[in-house]
Amino acid sequence: MVGHGDIRVVHRGGSKINSRQPVITQDSRFLLCASGECVKVFSTSTEECVHDLRGHTDAVTGVLLKPSNHLQAYSCSADGTVRLWDFTEGIHIKTYVIGYPVYSIYASAHHGGVIFVVTPMLNDKRSEVFQLVAVHLPQSGDQLVEALELSAVISDVSSNPAANCFGKGGEFIASAKGLHLEVFFFKKQKSYRFSLKEDNKKGGKNTFMCVACHQKEDCIATGHEDGKIRLWRNFNHKKEYTYSTLHWHHSAVSSLCFTPEGTNLLSGGLESVLVQWRYNQESQRDFLPRLGSAITHIAVSPDGALFCTSHSDNKITIIQSSVKVSAVIQGLVKGESVRTDLMVDPRSKSLVLNGKPGQLQFYSLQRDKLLYNLDIVQQEYIHESGLEQFEVVKAAFDASGSWMATVEERNQKAAELELNLKLWAFDEQTQSFVLNTTISTPHEARITDMCFCHAADSQTTMLVSTSKDGHFKAWQLSAAAHTEDEGPSWSCDFVGAYHSLVPERCCFSADGSLLAVSFQEVVTVWSPASWELLTTLSQPPQAIRDLCFGRLSCSKYLLGTTASKLLCCWNLLTCSLEWSTTMDVSLLLADPLTENMAAFCFQAGGTDLFVFKPSEPRPLFSHKAVCSGKVTRAIFSPREEMLESCEESSQWLNRSQLHFLTQYMDLMTFTTKAEEDRLLASSRQLVVDDSVAMTPFYLLLGKHRQQETEDAVSSSLSSDTVPQSSAAIKQLLQTPAHVMPSTSYLCSMFVQSLLISVTDTREENKHAEEKMDSEREEEDSEEEMEPSNPRPQQASEACSLTKAQLRELRRVRKQDHSWSAGFL
Repeated sequence: MVGHGDIRVVHRGGSKINSRQPVITQDSRFLLCASGECVKVFSTSTEECVHDLRGHTDAVTGVLLKPSNHLQAYSCSADGTVRLWDFTEGIHIKTYVIGYPVYSIYASAHHGGVIFVVTPMLNDKRSEVFQLVAVHLPQSGDQLVEALELSAVISDVSSNPAANCFGKGGEFIASAKGLHLEVFFFKKQKSYRFSLKEDNKKGGKNTFMCVACHQKEDCIATGHEDGKIRLWRNFNHKKEYTYSTLHWHHSAVSSLCFTPEGTNLLSGGLESVLVQWRYNQESQRDFLPRLGSAITHIAVSPDGALFCTSHSDNKITIIQSSVKVSAVIQGLVKGESVRTDLMVDPRSKSLVLNGKPGQLQFYSLQRDKLLYNLDIVQQEYIHESGLEQFEVVKAAFDASGSWMATVEERNQKAAELELNLKLWAFDEQTQSFVLNTTISTPHEARITDMCFCHAADSQTTMLVSTSKDGHFKAWQLSAAAHTEDEGPSWSCDFVGAYHSLVPERCCFSADGSLLAVSFQEVVTVWSPASWELLTTLSQPPQAIRDLCFGRLSCSKYLLGTTASKLLCCWNLLTCSLEWSTTMDVSLLLADPLTENMAAFCFQAGGTDLFVFKPSEPRPLFSHKAVCSGKVTRAIFSPREEMLESCEESSQWLNRSQLHFLTQYMDLMTFTTKAEEDRLLASSRQLVVDDSVAMTPFYLLLGKHRQQETEDAVSSSLSSDTVPQSSAAIKQLLQTPAHVMPSTSYLCSMFVQSLLISVTDTREENKHAEEKMDSEREEEDSEEEMEPSNPRPQQASEACSLTKAQLRELRRVRKQDHSWSAGFL
């Protein structure tokens, strides 16, 4: 058995970008947000990801601009470190080791060299008691620095980053938790605590949800669970404090933010509406409705030109100060559960799963970007609790990606189950799927499984569905009708059953010659060509949970998992059990490009992974405790470029990458140390062009422009000599500022490198003039010599020489050879 070695479980694509408040840069050109174990830098104008700031080994829990340098940013992580980045160049500058998991980070320009972080009271991630700690950053030239000087500011604070905020001029920091608001004054080194009753007279819940502080006046705004906003004043005197109440939201206020000048207060919540309150004129409000989903965070750029809101559907909306949406950055939409399996679109190689209600999302894992949403239900979704609406529960693709099948269902309490099976054809013109056939009530009960025949050389396209009604049905694509208006359509070709048992799973062999259908504890094998029952494979009286055919050299094997915690492998040539082992397999899947198979096993509250070949008794790879909880959704996705790993433990990752969803809806994958180093190195080499945004059009056109520039430079280099100081100038301009000496030291050297010596210039001019004079003399002599050649033989010899050779010959003739007379 091979251990995991240097293979790590990481967030690679589809990470949440709404878990923490995003940050807009000083010039409003970039947006920074935490995304899994990295920090993403987006362009606010093109929505493209410019940089991935990688280096953390655990989830990033906060991003913050450095107050003393607007071109640098801090990021904190649960790995116990704070990292400093140059986000314009994508370069890691320094790492501060805190030693405790960090859950949020704060800083103020009035507290130089100090950052404030929220850490557990104990060095344990499971601790539910947190404290606000001041970290004094040591001044050191090393890239890895251990921060030893920590001092507690407020004990028992909330881990929610929105519950803490700096006040005017960094004089105080406000922290809210539960029903209490605590304000700590740095000059007095004293804190005041204000409390509210659990319920007010009208039954509203007063629990604090978020805090925001005015940057010009002593005012604290707090959002509450009942939708009210309170503006606190005179809080520097514990007994004389006052507050006023604003109320528009009908549910909890999730985020508050003042504009930099303090003229407006922004609020948002479950209503998907951004509310802009006029400060000191609270009766005047502006609204930006229909933002799509609940608002989780609000941020404002330092210059006040842009707002941005994070949403519960993993989306960031960029809004102009005139309250108009200018851009939308959409991440992978994650609901409470994924009803469909994880799938890969054979055409775009994108990940396909449930997205917004009634839709499928196509997400590019390579670019970490949502490609598009496909509306399956094609009905308006009504946001009302308790209302049953159509949901997409199954989906499948054929081998070429030309057809897609979806199942949608609605189960109302007083009515029967409503089912629709839809077949979608890929349209080459629109580059999307178009509805071809709708089959109402394809089965009399819920559909349990569905799969296409993946044979590449199959004459017909076939789909099989199994249902709780005890039948499985084969749907076949019929030829196009004679009329031009009608295209190909689908019809039922066969209905099968076995001893009134309920079919649960179905799958085709790689060549499409066999169909396996599990009827509770019995596996039946059918021939799709004649629909003849070929054989049955029985096991102990427990239902089959997963069925999977082997691939390539292992295509003769059929594997299945049972509810009795057995993993069985049948040999289809002998129709007998090849081997079995006791494993509580929660998910079994095959790699379509290799013989490898992956089994996720649940035990002791966690999930283990085993990668194996059906023909070999020893697993190729094993990884204990890849995550907590049970893994029920996973997929092998093909790589764009093959890895060339020679190590036995990582060869199974060379052609495909394994992605899986945890119980917390985190999309994880496996990566090797070499791959991590390569990605980290490539991210450091990225350079942002200030004049051109990094868009797909730029990547297409930029190569042509770059080639033109290189040709122009090469031609200029061939004609002109390059100053010796050009390399130094280039290095000076491209080197990050944090690794360079002081400006005073470099100034004299830099100026001298730009100066050109006067003597050198004069000598060059003199040589050029002499050369021009000699050429003129050669031309004149050439004109004189041409008519004075009466002999045709010499003329023919002269004609056979080139112009350059003639000039060289005349130059030799004109030379003074008198010095050689002394040797004669």
